[in-house]
Amino acid sequence: MTTKTGLEFKVGDAVVYPAHGVGKVAAVETQEVAGMSLEVYVVTFDHEKMTLRVPTKKAKTAGLRSLAADDVVTKALTTLKGRARIKRTMWSRRAQEYEAKINSGDLISIAEVVRDLHRADSQPEQSYSERQLYESALDRMAREVAAANRIDKTAAVELLAKSLSAKKAVAPAAPEADAEAEAEAA
Repeated sequence: MTTKTGLEFKVGDAVVYPAHGVGKVAAVETQEVAGMSLEVYVVTFDHEKMTLRVPTKKAKTAGLRSLAADDVVTKALTTLKGRARIKRTMWSRRAQEYEAKINSGDLISIAEVVRDLHRADSQPEQSYSERQLYESALDRMAREVAAANRIDKTAAVELLAKSLSAKKAVAPAAPEADAEAEAEAA
């Protein structure tokens, strides 16, 4: 995907930045920073009304990437159909893990959060913080699926809802997995 200018992304490309989701490369500029010339990608995020400047040489290490490939989107949708894995740890720790997965920018990890926090109509109500994390993950995933499939966000949300409605019942994490998680945290 490298262009003849040596840059990985070109103006108009849809990209994913881990902490903000899907954006568009609006320009490639050269800026003067501390007396040095620095080439940056200017990435706009319309949904957040935000513009981000990422140095072209640091784009990879900053986590800037292309949209997920079709096979990754398919795997993420399959993940939604899977059985929710809820660890038996305190909510604050699980919430931190979910937040880290959402901000990782990895579509499969975000799909795991959506799957784990999704509640069917027949299930108990979510707490405020659970609902906030769920909606954040769902929004981030829907935006990337929409951009990757060239559909609008509403259609992407419907596609995700279809996959979620096909999911299996909640399964608690295996006790040995809990023990491993506790050991890692210590």
